[in-house]
Amino acid sequence: MIRTVCAALAVTLIAGVSSGAEETRQAALNPAGTAAVKQYPHIVLFSVAWCPHCREAKEYLAKNNIPFINRDVELDPKAMDDLTLKYNSTGVPVLVIGTGKDETVMKGFTPEQFQSTLQKFRSK
Repeated sequence: MIRTVCAALAVTLIAGVSSGAEETRQAALNPAGTAAVKQYPHIVLFSVAWCPHCREAKEYLAKNNIPFINRDVELDPKAMDDLTLKYNSTGVPVLVIGTGKDETVMKGFTPEQFQSTLQKFRSK
């Protein structure tokens, strides 16, 4: 009986870890600000866990209730392929604002650079 419970727990943990390797959608942290989140375009952040600039980008976006998808390139081989082949970058963070032909790619991160890039994206 104990072995069965341990095996079931191990399978659950492994399934949870492997599903986290793909992209993760960040939820709005402030339910009161949910209406404000709709004003932002689709944003994807290519990052790695140990990068201080990636951490700064994630914290800034979360603190300001800006919805984004985090793609960790060390855990997700498809994200690494997109980063290197599609966006021609070997460094992180890289933020992609918009989708399809209407994308703006931002390499590196500062709050000022993000706001400037977002403003340019919106004025297209």
